[in-house]
Amino acid sequence: LRDLIRAIRSAKTAAEEREIVQKECADIRASFRAEERDYSARGVAKLLYIHMLGYPAHFGQLECLKLVSSPRFNDKRMGHLGTMLLLDEGKELHMMVTNSLKQDMNHKVPYVAAMALCTLGAIASRDMARDLANEVEKLIKTNNAYLKKKATLCAIRFMRKEPSLVENFLPTTRSLMSERHHGILITGVNMIEEMCVQDHDALVHFRRIVPTLVRLLKSLVSSGFSGEHDVGGVTDPFLQCRILRLLRVLGKGDVEASEAMNDILAEVATNTSNTSNVGN
Repeated sequence: LRDLIRAIRSAKTAAEEREIVQKECADIRASFRAEERDYSARGVAKLLYIHMLGYPAHFGQLECLKLVSSPRFNDKRMGHLGTMLLLDEGKELHMMVTNSLKQDMNHKVPYVAAMALCTLGAIASRDMARDLANEVEKLIKTNNAYLKKKATLCAIRFMRKEPSLVENFLPTTRSLMSERHHGILITGVNMIEEMCVQDHDALVHFRRIVPTLVRLLKSLVSSGFSGEHDVGGVTDPFLQCRILRLLRVLGKGDVEASEAMNDILAEVATNTSNTSNVGN
């Protein structure tokens, strides 16, 4: 891969670059046809770089699916990355990748399950969302924070593709909002916002958690320095912004919810300084 990058960068004209890419693509095709398993991941890595440059790389899709089903971690990693970049939700190959993703989501190694969730979150279609919703729901309920936040983000993609799945994931939000892990909290708030946007009944249901969100935001605003979550002197600004976005959705058209959040919104506006703001 380094040699390919060096050769392309040294090309003096666009025509010379195209010639290098065409020659490399021909070599990669030959390697794929010969089924040289030891070099498949390397070939896909080169192909992804070629894809990033804007050249066609669709012929590597099937090889990516083969790498996803490989037992070797490095092959799987490259296969999932290639699947995310080279496939989209309109491809017929989705039927083939669904079973591999389901197997990886149940893998005993959490990093493999996480890769499957990332891939699913990038390319999931309506059919895949319906087929794998139960698997994602199980991973949201796991005790592993790393998997829980990735599964939550994957569920958001599912609900955007298939709004009827809001009912499936509604019970999982209670555990997400009771977490202390900031990564899970921010994905949980994001998930609730998506539910409120997609489903009016969910919007009415979540208006009851406005006091909880107000308490959470107040604790962030009033807390002291936190090295883990502090950015530019502001405690976890990304979580604060997500909570404010959700409060905006919940308070729209509801007097009671708006009244409950008035004080904390005024406090946030008052305490935000131009000199210590993250944007500066």
